[in-house]
Amino acid sequence: MNGTNQLKKQASPQSEENELNDGIINDHADHTHQNHNSAHGHIHSEESLRRIVNRLSRIEGHVRGIKTMVQQNSPCPDVLLQIAAVRGALDRVARIVLDEHLTECIARASKEGNIEAEIEQLKAALDRFLP
Repeated sequence: MNGTNQLKKQASPQSEENELNDGIINDHADHTHQNHNSAHGHIHSEESLRRIVNRLSRIEGHVRGIKTMVQQNSPCPDVLLQIAAVRGALDRVARIVLDEHLTECIARASKEGNIEAEIEQLKAALDRFLP
């Protein structure tokens, strides 16, 4: 792909939506199910939740901007650069969530005596998260 190539073909909105829904809805259902059977009730500070939600909102806006770039046939390298920026931002959010999980949830599970179950859930989540 060189700088003169343009993104000309888009997936149909319906097929793209189905592809996203297949991953997101199923993952959400799994996550919701796991939380109900979780070793602890996810209790996080309002400040922490606000920070994470704000970051995700900015990422969401950035993704919409990339979509617009594609619709306007922006140069592929420009689109790829913006996709890389979103990946980096998502990685930073993931690190925040992981750090909070380790400092809050794992610590709480340790104090409550159910650390093994919490670690198994973390391992399962990391297996899905890491390539």
